[in-house]
Amino acid sequence: MKYFLHLFLMISVLSCAQGKQPILGETEFQKKMNADFKDATKSPLKDNDRKDFKGLDFFKFDSIYVVTASLTRTPDEAPFKMKTTTERMPMYVKYGVVNFELKGETHELNIYQNLDLMNEVGYEDYLFLPFLDLTNGDTTYGGGRYVECKIPSDNEVVIDFNSAYNPYCAYNEKYSCPIVPRENYLETEVEAGVKAYEKH
Repeated sequence: MKYFLHLFLMISVLSCAQGKQPILGETEFQKKMNADFKDATKSPLKDNDRKDFKGLDFFKFDSIYVVTASLTRTPDEAPFKMKTTTERMPMYVKYGVVNFELKGETHELNIYQNLDLMNEVGYEDYLFLPFLDLTNGDTTYGGGRYVECKIPSDNEVVIDFNSAYNPYCAYNEKYSCPIVPRENYLETEVEAGVKAYEKH
């Protein structure tokens, strides 16, 4: 009797597990993104695309794309209106310049703060790093990608390009997304983070 009860429980567990697909992803970042994209309250996907959504395509995690950059703060910068994919012009300020080595080359990017976000709880130390690279329009979204960082207590900031993500307008044109400034172009392939989105 015990055997049959055990077998019944196993079949019940298996059928429940089959009904709910596991969240795909190699890292916590990838799993969280896939979970958010499946969640109707958080997902940028159109309803029809979300129904068939299995998971985003990511490059395999590679530690060479986790870099420690030197941060030069630029406290005298004037706030400016950043262009977006719509007529919306949010206010940003250039927080500083980051310098780092990647694949034996030295690179430099501007890093920004969103003036509205600075006043929101939990975002006081949020830094916005939009960038373009040689993969855009090929394996990654043509308009470039974003990385998030936090204001460090010293002059070094860790940039993890494995957490590079697409603007929401890569998935749905209803969104208004900051356009990556041309000066934030990396003359190299950043094969890390989210790949170009293809409807399946």
